[in-house]
Amino acid sequence: MSAIQEVSQGRQHWLGLLARAPHDRLIGLCGAAGLTARFDWLRQPEIGTVMIRGRAGATGAPFNLGEMTVTRAALQLQSGEVGHGHVQGRSKAAAECAALVDALMQTDRAVDLTARILDPIAADLSGKAATRAAKAAATKVEFFTLVRGEDQ
Repeated sequence: MSAIQEVSQGRQHWLGLLARAPHDRLIGLCGAAGLTARFDWLRQPEIGTVMIRGRAGATGAPFNLGEMTVTRAALQLQSGEVGHGHVQGRSKAAAECAALVDALMQTDRAVDLTARILDPIAADLSGKAATRAAKAAATKVEFFTLVRGEDQ
């Protein structure tokens, strides 16, 4: 795997975490980390909708499931790094935080931001996933078949 592919996969990972993070948690972590940087807006935060597509059984033909509200933003740091933020819902502040984190993750602050922002978000999301999986497992029904005499 090339260095560019590794960076791209890392960026996909952190952008995914930022997009799925609860707004108040993301904004709180950014505030606690003291995120400040001089930047210019490439695209100020704006609210819109995207079409969500699905596939039956994950392999069938794609179909339009419905629309979801998202907020996006793009900015460029004075040092040249460009950050993009897309978040579910209507939070312009969360989109700005996500874009700023994305841009700063491309600088020498990446290790610090990973520890202070991305790792806590990843832990929160994996905890929610585990809770959801446990609730689903509690409703699981085991079906079995008894062998009857005439079926032998």
